[in-house]
Amino acid sequence: MKTIYVGNLPFSSTQNDISDLFSRYGTVHSVNLISDRETGRPRGFGFVEMDPEQAQAAIDALNGSDLGGRSLRVNEARGREDRGGGGGGRGSNSSYRRYE
Repeated sequence: MKTIYVGNLPFSSTQNDISDLFSRYGTVHSVNLISDRETGRPRGFGFVEMDPEQAQAAIDALNGSDLGGRSLRVNEARGREDRGGGGGGRGSNSSYRRYE
């Protein structure tokens, strides 16, 4: 199974819309559209699970394609640990001391 990241989705997109779009390239095992935890509003991205060969065909065909006037970003999803970046915060930096 391969997980595909789908970004820049129209906020009106439904799981059925995305499933229908990707099913042109093979069997869609799951669709997960991400919503804001506090407001419940769509965040404009989600994940689709497909078999590897079919997933690659969908990525190749759909990356940059138009859906609802938006250019989709479609690629293989990376795990949280692979995304890089990092937090801000001071953490446990022992050289930082707060004086009052």
